[in-house]
Amino acid sequence: MSIKENLEQIKTSLPKNVTLVAVSKTKPESDIMIAYGAGQRVFGENKVQEMTSKWENLPKDIKWHMIGHVQRNKVKYMAPFVSLIHGVDSLKLLKEINKQAQKHDRIINCLLQVHIAKEDTKFGMDEGEVISLLASDEFKNMQNIKIMGLMGMATFTEDETRIKDEFTFLHGLFKKLKGIYPASAKINIDTLSMGMSGDYNIAIACGSNMVRIGSNIFGARNYN
Repeated sequence: MSIKENLEQIKTSLPKNVTLVAVSKTKPESDIMIAYGAGQRVFGENKVQEMTSKWENLPKDIKWHMIGHVQRNKVKYMAPFVSLIHGVDSLKLLKEINKQAQKHDRIINCLLQVHIAKEDTKFGMDEGEVISLLASDEFKNMQNIKIMGLMGMATFTEDETRIKDEFTFLHGLFKKLKGIYPASAKINIDTLSMGMSGDYNIAIACGSNMVRIGSNIFGARNYN
């Protein structure tokens, strides 16, 4: 099937409350424009340089989501335009995002990445680190950040029970934080980004309202 057909099929299958992030990493701008022509406006990249180059060349109403691990020295390149940063996994990174957002007189929306997988390769904080970050004076003094919710990546496994357990844990933390923090200028816990091409249906069943889908739309990744 074509990119357009894949996209339409996925969009039809998603509940109305679920935002689709079309993961366009490694894909040419021509592929993104096919998805754009089919109505998609939210795209996810995992390398800052690649996302910046695409932002410069493509329509300005695209919302660019940074879904990969972020190095602090790269934040300055995306600070002028990034719509949502999914992978905030430390207070140090948040401080850098705040600093760069300030330079552009912007408030940058962020998700806190929680380590839910039983793998050491995934980044993220544990529950205690998330709670202490949000309670910290350093965070309270940041004026150019808005925490929109949480992001997590499940273990890469065929074991659906394990994936479900990990997503269920993250949804529980999401609900807990939503209960602690009423919506304000700095925190609005309403986005739970979990689920990718292989496990997004399980994620949605466990409460996800934002899914990151690439290969099911664009085909296999290009690694050249």
